[in-house]
Amino acid sequence: MENVIQQMLSSYEIKNIEDKKNAMKEIMQELVLCGLSRAGFFKKAAFYGGTALRIFYGLDRFSEDLDFSLMVTDSDFKLDEYFPILSKEIKSYGLNVEIKSKDKSIDSHIKSAFLKGDTKEHLLLFYPNEKITGVSHGELIKIKFEIDVDPPKLATYEHKYRLLPAPYEVNLYDASSLFAGKIHAVICRGWKNRVKGRDLYDLIFYISRNIPVNLSHLKERLLQTNTISEGQSFTLDDVKELLYQKFDCIDFEEAKKDVIPFIKNVDSLTLWNSDFFKQISSQIRAK
Repeated sequence: MENVIQQMLSSYEIKNIEDKKNAMKEIMQELVLCGLSRAGFFKKAAFYGGTALRIFYGLDRFSEDLDFSLMVTDSDFKLDEYFPILSKEIKSYGLNVEIKSKDKSIDSHIKSAFLKGDTKEHLLLFYPNEKITGVSHGELIKIKFEIDVDPPKLATYEHKYRLLPAPYEVNLYDASSLFAGKIHAVICRGWKNRVKGRDLYDLIFYISRNIPVNLSHLKERLLQTNTISEGQSFTLDDVKELLYQKFDCIDFEEAKKDVIPFIKNVDSLTLWNSDFFKQISSQIRAK
């Protein structure tokens, strides 16, 4: 199994300890996806979010979490039912991990879990012939995965395959539905508390590839969060106006600080301002 990990590592350009950690986390994310697939998880759920965009569409930034959505609302969905098979799959690669659900103090339609392991122990497994420095004693690697058990309607899906760590199949949002989720995040995220430059970086990714937005699914997302109301005008121009209003409120220097740890090339960030994002967002088209 270690040969598989080394094969996956061979695609990375690693220069420092942070590169080592990020490569390890990304590979562990794919081990989780493979394990969930083998456990039958994707018969009910779909993969979406930044990590889905990185793995299946080539987004060039590190993404921390694994985000999933049920295809049909089920408030009784038990995420922990998949843990035994997932844990067995992960441990078959020599990784000593613990998987636990996260108890939430408030009622939420998002269910969360964490996979945790000792960072240095895992780095030594991934890089057996290298000296590992710059890791704190007791430092944990954490991979969070969340699932929306009350998903907004009208998403569209596709099936994709990966060959490593072993051949597996994933059900995921198609690119247009992923784009809808990202526009919703840009419009609705609480920017005053934490400016998510990663959302803006991803927005550029979608627009630069001329991916159309699933407007019907975006409407359902905005209705669910009470950003718009039933019967309210909802056209592509209305969406663009909501984005323009948001861009006028963003602290772009803080947005840059948020995304810098997750990307290698920071030169493009010099262009970030309200006018830049308004102009590129005028190019957004509907599916």
